[in-house]
Amino acid sequence: MSLQHLNEVIPDAPDALPTLQLRKQQFVRDAIWDAAIDLFAEKGFDETTVDDIARAAGVSRRSFFRYFASKNDLMAHAMLSYGTILTAAIDSCPPGFTLREVLQATVLEVVKASAAHPRTPKIMAILAEHPGAQAAEMSRLPEVQHQVGEAFARRCRLCGEDGLAASLLAGLTLQVAGVAVRCWYEQGQGDIPQTVDLVLGKLNHLLCTEPDSGTRRPAKSGAPARTRK
Repeated sequence: MSLQHLNEVIPDAPDALPTLQLRKQQFVRDAIWDAAIDLFAEKGFDETTVDDIARAAGVSRRSFFRYFASKNDLMAHAMLSYGTILTAAIDSCPPGFTLREVLQATVLEVVKASAAHPRTPKIMAILAEHPGAQAAEMSRLPEVQHQVGEAFARRCRLCGEDGLAASLLAGLTLQVAGVAVRCWYEQGQGDIPQTVDLVLGKLNHLLCTEPDSGTRRPAKSGAPARTRK
């Protein structure tokens, strides 16, 4: 569907204007973002200009800046969407879930959403090849981590945990979800639950496996390390 035909598909009926206007705005925003991702993949992030994006999306330069403050802001849109998916997944978990189950269910939903988006492979390639694009996306990470932390704080209150637990879970979930999406992409975009189980299983192994008897444990804070005689 082209932008010039949008008004024919969604007429401005006065009684439905707010909803229709929001739909139009989302349509244009998505069209700009999709055009940008295609251009970043084809030409490169640094080589693509705002004028290029506006032309490909069929909008004016002025319209571009109505939706995005800059090319970097546009690239960060993916991170904000990521945060929205994470928060919704956390909030939708049943009240009886343990925090571990919430983390697992949330990571699974994020990977499913990423796999379902047709431009995810392009986004992964852009982030891997263009440091500027990666920096732009990560610029909104603190905002997203706070958002996810608030969602976990609501869960932690149900489980009797404190704000520190919420902050730890937010950071851990963001990192694990990112690794799971990258693992799914790099391993041929295969079975999603299997990928999530693989990543969480590796995390559990690293955190819970006891060291071999011949391996020295790290010294506790303030205590000297033991040495063999």
